[in-house]
Order: sequence, then C-alpha cells, then structure tokens
Amino acid sequence: MKVRINEGASEEEASAIAAALAEHVGDEVEVYVGQADDPTAVEAAPEPPADADAGGGGGDSTPADDDLGPTEREEDLIAEIEEILKGGPEKYKERLPDQGKLFVRDRIDLWFGDDGLLFEDGKFAEFDNEDQIPADGLITGAAEFEGRDVHFMANDFTVKAGSMAAKGVEKFLRMQERALKTAKPVLYLMDSSGGRIDQQTGFFANREGIGKYYYNHSMLSGRVPQICVLYGPCIAGAAYTPVFADFTIMVEEMSAMAIASPRMVQMVTGEDISMQDLGGAHVHAEESGSADLVAEDEEHARELVDQLITYLPNNSDEKPPRADPVAPAKSPEGIDGIIPQEPNRGYDMTDVIDRIVDEGSYFELRPDYGKEIITAYARIDGRPVGIVANQPAHRAGAIFPDAAEKAAEFIWKSDAFNIPLLYLADTPGFMAGSQVEKDAILEKGKKMIYATSSATVPKQCVVVRKAYGAGIYAMSGPAYDPESTIGLPSGEIAIMGPEAAINAVYANKLNAIDDPDERAEREAELREEYREDIDIHRMASEVVIDEIVPPSSLRTELENRFRFYETVEKELPDKKHGTVL
Repeated sequence: MKVRINEGASEEEASAIAAALAEHVGDEVEVYVGQADDPTAVEAAPEPPADADAGGGGGDSTPADDDLGPTEREEDLIAEIEEILKGGPEKYKERLPDQGKLFVRDRIDLWFGDDGLLFEDGKFAEFDNEDQIPADGLITGAAEFEGRDVHFMANDFTVKAGSMAAKGVEKFLRMQERALKTAKPVLYLMDSSGGRIDQQTGFFANREGIGKYYYNHSMLSGRVPQICVLYGPCIAGAAYTPVFADFTIMVEEMSAMAIASPRMVQMVTGEDISMQDLGGAHVHAEESGSADLVAEDEEHARELVDQLITYLPNNSDEKPPRADPVAPAKSPEGIDGIIPQEPNRGYDMTDVIDRIVDEGSYFELRPDYGKEIITAYARIDGRPVGIVANQPAHRAGAIFPDAAEKAAEFIWKSDAFNIPLLYLADTPGFMAGSQVEKDAILEKGKKMIYATSSATVPKQCVVVRKAYGAGIYAMSGPAYDPESTIGLPSGEIAIMGPEAAINAVYANKLNAIDDPDERAEREAELREEYREDIDIHRMASEVVIDEIVPPSSLRTELENRFRFYETVEKELPDKKHGTVL
C-alpha cells in the first residue's frame, strides 16, 4: 500500500504513520513525503501470533479450525436427542422380546440399515411434557428402501402402547401431505392401540385431527403405493390405516386389527374372545380378506415388502420397473399336458402359470382368501403383469362372492399403478345358490366386471379351458376391450356347460323317451353337438376370439403381445366417476 503525506513531515512522523497503517490493514505500507520519488518510511505487516487463525488477519480473534468442535449448547442437544431415541420406559422395552418384536428404533434399522434413514421429523414432539412420551410415540420421516425413496411412519409401542394423540397425529398428517407433493410411496409400520381417549379433545374430531388420516389415505389412494405392516394389535382408529393401504402384511401371532378391543366387545355384546380370534392374522387372511399376506416374523415381513415393491412404480405417472428377462421355471412344452380333456376335472392353475412367467417372479396376494381365483404379480420377459386366474383346484374355479371381490380390488390396484393384466380363464361362471345370493354374489360380481371394464392398462385374455356364463365377462372376454382374446385348443366359450344346457333345452324331449339306452344315446348326441358349437375352433371361425395358439408357444405369444401393446393408451368416458364401489 502506498501513501503520500504533506510536504514538511518529519521522518519520525512518516514512520509512525507507516507502522499504524501496516498493523491496521495487515499489509506492507510505503509512505511518501510531498513529491518525493522514494518512500520516506516502509513498514511491513506485523506477524500474527503463533496460535492465531491464519486466515483471520487484521486482528480477527476467530479461533483456528482445529480448535472448533461441539459447544456445550450442541452437546446438550445431542444428549436430548439420545434420550428421545431411547423411547418409552425401560420396563416396556423389556417386554418386547417376549412378544417376539423389536423396539421401534431397531425395527427402523432393520428396514433401512445404517445409511437408509434420510431424516426424521418431529423428534421433539411433546418434549416439554412432564410425562415421558418421546416423539409423542410416533416416528415419521423419509428413508431409502431397496433403492427407492419412501415416506414412513412407525409407532413406538413403548410410549403409551403406541397410542395416538395431538402431536403424533400432526406428524402423521404432515407425512401424508408431503407424500402427495413428492409422489413417493408411503410405508406404514403400525403398532398402535388407537387414540388416547383421555386426550381426545386435542385430535379426535378436529378439522386436522385423526379423522383427516382417512381423508389423506383416500387422496393418496391410487396416486402412490401405500404399504402397511402390522406389528401388534391395531384397534379402532388405528385399524383403518391397514385397510386403507393398498397392501397389508400381518405378522403371525403378533398382529391384530379390529374395530374394538376384546374387552370392548365383551362390554357391548357379551362375547368373550381373544385378540387373535377377534382380528388376528388368519382371521383377516382367510375370512375378511383384509390382509394380503401373513409374515412369519419381522424379518420375513420386510422380505415380502422387498419383493412386492419391485412390481410397483413410485406413483401413478410412472410405469412399473422392468427386470432382466428370465426363462420360466418349467418348460411351456408341458402346458397342454396339464389341462385335462374333461371340462369338469380339476387341476392346479399355478402349474400353467409356472410355465408362462419368469422363474422366481410369481408373487401371489391373498392366497388364502377366495381361493377360486388367483391374484398374483409376476413377470413375463421382465415386464411386470398382474395375473387374474381361475383356479379349478378349488370349487371347480367357480366364482364365489369373496373371490369376485378379491379380483375386483386387485384389478383396480393394478390398473391404478399401470401394471398390465393377464386373465387366465377356466371357470363354469359365477356360483349359484341361496347362500351366495345372501353373500352378495350379484353385488360383488358386479364389482369384478366393473373393474375389468374400467381398467385402461393393456389386457390379455387367455381361454385356457371352459369360460361359461358371465365368467367370460368377468375374465375380460372379447366384449371387455382386451388387446387380445386368445384360446388354447382345450378352450370352450358358452352360456353354460353341455350337461346344464341339454337339461335346460331338451329335458322334456329326453324324458319322453322310454328306453333308457335310447335316451342316453340321444343325450350323448345332443351333448356332442352342443360341444362342437361352443368349441374354441368354432369361436375362432366366427372371429369371436383373435387366435388359437399351441400351448407350448403361449409364453412367446404373451411376450410379443405385451411388448407390442405396452404403449397403448385408453380413455374412459368423460365423467366424474362411476357409481360402483
């Protein structure tokens, strides 16, 4: 730095000015007197103290980086967080192993690993409360699960039995609303006894209270996958989250869900019943249909969700993820040998599926509910497909009310998340009888037909063997806008089977024949004539179906058709929505 001062200044004055400026600016200073060409005084910048910050010249007192570290203030915060992470009272944590379940923080580690938990919201909820309710018993945040970003929530059963109150409800609602913005999947790890009755005025009926859960579930429905895993008894309000979720997994002998606890049931109805008998995993997997899968333990539950999510996109705007193609587990050459010649003889449709889909990709949902219909995800040439297949091994593949409802919901979910559908038809149609009428066969059958009608994803229908009555409608036959209806040589399409048809049309004429042998011969002739009329070749001749294919080439046929039609776009009529629920 160069400075020029007035003529007449002494050398001492010039030196003093140079020294003062050098210390102030932290740089060398040259002082010139009057018009002199050479400096009268030169002063270098003073050396900083040995322990001073190298970058903080000019008298800066900031400590060196090596001396920086957590302050007492930060250490206090870290200690507070560590205390929150311990959860509720130790006596409740000690009971968890006897119940076969993990402490919620350990559960989160199991799901997301050391680096998968991205962040948590609301750790300090109810921090100032005199009671010990860390995070208000509910953990929410974001994580990476098997390469996918997800929102999540998890109840802490050590905090007032995982019950819900105002601050936890607020966290839950924020998580749901953020999922609507990000369009990322939501994972619910449920273990809740319901709402805290003694605090209900703070969250029950409020505009932004617990009731808003279900509103948000409804808004998220079909937008992003919602997957729920139950780890304990979820009662009353807590039980609606699993049934609102798209997919629900319960854990054997651990999970339960019910509209009221056994004690409340006894008070209201006098019925004395255990929690598992009231709403355990097998009740909902086999009787209500509310559970899609039952896991053996916590680790198995995670494995099931790991498999499930590979078939699902992040949201309704995306296509489901593809995988590398894999050959079927068994050769397609064996398909025709599996299908009996006799239309009334049973066989296992999964033996056909094993020869169509990529090995290891078959993932069945609700296997113990409505067994007459199979609903499963799988891959064909690496492409995810949703399979709706009649199961002749159970009640001849007739469609009962629970099977129709199961299929309708599966079709609806698959369509919401852009998963193409494969229908494998082998059914005598919807079941008849007084009991199925009481069980709403018409109402639930309507739902299946409606779902099939409204699905806009690519659909392929294969007439494997018999497709009688309205069964061909429910299974996306020619009238239901499939991209293709193809038949195997064993296929038949008819209003009803030959025996029923002959009885309905010719009963009087046959009864008029006195000779039993003659009557039997005539009945056989009529049955054969009828069978020729409904044979798949006749249907192909009349162009009712698109093609008959050799069973051994079915896999290749489906590969090509799903590939060709994967970009097809369909539109529903311009309306608010249908009236079928």
